[in-house]
Amino acid sequence: MSNTFGEFFRITTWGESHGPGIGVVIDGIPPGLALDLARIDAELARRRPGGALASPRRESDAFEIQSGVLDGRTLGTPLALWIPNRDARPADYAPLASLYRPGHADFTYEARYGIRDPRGGGRASARETAARVAAGAIARQLLETEAPVEIVAWVAALAGDEAAVNPQAVTRAAVDASAVRCPDQAAGARFEARIAEARDAGDSIGGTIALVARGVPAGWGDPLFGKVTARLAHGCLSLPAAVAFEMGDGFAATRRTGSEQNDALISDAHGGIVPATNRAGGVQGGITNGAPLFFRVGFKAPSTIRKPQATVGRGGERVEFSGSGRHDPCVLPRAVPIVEAMAALVLVDCLVSRRAAPPARKG
Repeated sequence: MSNTFGEFFRITTWGESHGPGIGVVIDGIPPGLALDLARIDAELARRRPGGALASPRRESDAFEIQSGVLDGRTLGTPLALWIPNRDARPADYAPLASLYRPGHADFTYEARYGIRDPRGGGRASARETAARVAAGAIARQLLETEAPVEIVAWVAALAGDEAAVNPQAVTRAAVDASAVRCPDQAAGARFEARIAEARDAGDSIGGTIALVARGVPAGWGDPLFGKVTARLAHGCLSLPAAVAFEMGDGFAATRRTGSEQNDALISDAHGGIVPATNRAGGVQGGITNGAPLFFRVGFKAPSTIRKPQATVGRGGERVEFSGSGRHDPCVLPRAVPIVEAMAALVLVDCLVSRRAAPPARKG
């Protein structure tokens, strides 16, 4: 099902960008989990646009939990969460019903279904990710019942300009202190100027988000098709505008020999086995090895720009299209909490799958 993600901790999102609202059903939450609703609201606030570098659309994202919770604790039944759209403007998109916007899913959705929602792209809009962020905030709370997992993402590069950030030391406070969510202050200032420049030119810009998850125990994930790497890539590449994924050193590993790339194993001070380095990004054979998870996700420049672009109408006639309305010149700052949410959803699915597995045979 293309609207459902996860195996044991499953989310199903619904709703369109300029429809009545969006929502998510979460199945697989164990009973008795005390939910902190303020943390859900805080994550949604991080995703909302704000400032001169983001879309001027104003959504409060005031959510309603409609099932699965009683007196602040989960019942173990499906949890349904609804986020009404308060600032939708479907009429603004009426002229787009007769053409296909460059870089968007307009043509492909219609090719697949024979019909499409032209109101801001419908399901293809990044508005849908608010539902994922809400589900990710709940996933984090469940994760913390098992392990002190800390998930931090940040804007690591913009149009090839790389920030200098130590994944072992980066904090969420440092990330959120930056208007563009880059904890490297010098790079953040450059990024902010580049985004403003693209916005003023009627264009857009892309880049890379990095994420570290500290405190993930060894032994999470499954071989073959259930690899943590594959699950993370699946989740992150399902995001709007995501075009690339690399785990650990990623493509840099393809330029090294085995002796240069392998992470040697050593004993730590507590007698445990740990990798001496972390070129693999915390995963071996698709299963976590106890080192911090580290990956990067590449996002393309947003497709809606004010600069004129050539396209065609539904009848194949040539059309010149210039985007208008409320759009981000760069998705990266707002995508940081979304990437964190997808990582949390993957990790909590690994956690719940371990709880669901039958006990190992003895003797």
